[in-house]
Amino acid sequence: MQHETAIIRTERGLTIIGTRITLYQLMDYIHKGYAPHLIRNYFYITDEQFNAAMAYIEIHRAEVEAEYQTVLQQAQEIRQYWEERNKERLADVATLTPKPEYKAAWEKLQARKAKRAARV
Repeated sequence: MQHETAIIRTERGLTIIGTRITLYQLMDYIHKGYAPHLIRNYFYITDEQFNAAMAYIEIHRAEVEAEYQTVLQQAQEIRQYWEERNKERLADVATLTPKPEYKAAWEKLQARKAKRAARV
């Protein structure tokens, strides 16, 4: 089958052959309801590559969905790890004052932030 040979398993997971695009990346847009032509154009893949990926997903729906959920869980865990790890650093950065040459721009930015916060 054409679609079977167009999808390979790499260290990144199920991937469209000849690209670095995983089926899980496509799944993000499929789940959000994007039109197929928009997904295809976003990733700069051919009709054949896209159709092969969609056919593979349909035939192996349960397997692809299970792996996709694992990928999402791992991404969430990584995001939480880095948010926690950087929390202290970001708090330190927030207390820094700008260099003298950037002070006017910094004050302008703070004024805009305050104005925006007042509108909400």
